[in-house]
Amino acid sequence: MEPSSGQQRLLFVVVVLVLAGLGVYLISARTHNGTAATPPASASATSPAPQTPAVQPATTPASVPASVPSGSSKADIYQWLPFSQQDLTEAARTTVAFAADYETYSYTETAAAYAGKMATLVTGELAATLKNAYATPGVAAQRTAQKQVSTGSGGIASIRSFGPGSITFVVNIAQQLATTQGTSTKTTQYAVTVVSAAGGWQVNDIELAGAGNQ
Repeated sequence: MEPSSGQQRLLFVVVVLVLAGLGVYLISARTHNGTAATPPASASATSPAPQTPAVQPATTPASVPASVPSGSSKADIYQWLPFSQQDLTEAARTTVAFAADYETYSYTETAAAYAGKMATLVTGELAATLKNAYATPGVAAQRTAQKQVSTGSGGIASIRSFGPGSITFVVNIAQQLATTQGTSTKTTQYAVTVVSAAGGWQVNDIELAGAGNQ
């Protein structure tokens, strides 16, 4: 059913409210004690996280409606979305779990072990990409020389885009890195895309939030 302009405006408001509601339960940071390397491939930037972008719905409303359309006491936002409330919850949970594992590693950990712990969270293609990036000679040598041990955590800032079977979240991924030179912390913002698979939602792409089209 094609939503009216009033429903489209309402959709924007409720998407924001849905994210706010998920914030307490799902968007809390998940922390792993572990070891780690410099972020793989697309996550090698070290600059602070940019300002969190606003939610960008499929159709941007011109204004916010003052009330729910007549004839309805409660709007069901999910009738206009290509996923259910349960899908959104599971996709967010997968994203937060991946964010923590992504920046959790140790200089004693092999590339296979690093990628393997995310096997159920990522697609096979992304797992191979992460493994190869972790094993990059220069990165691996620095990790070993500095005896790097990293612990990661993540929280969802917003939804950037969505479609049938796909949701892209803007995620703040924090890293606490211990080396022979001391301990440092940083937070970097990424765009993390999850797709619906037979076994549930899996991450199939991660890149810096400021890269590409937004």
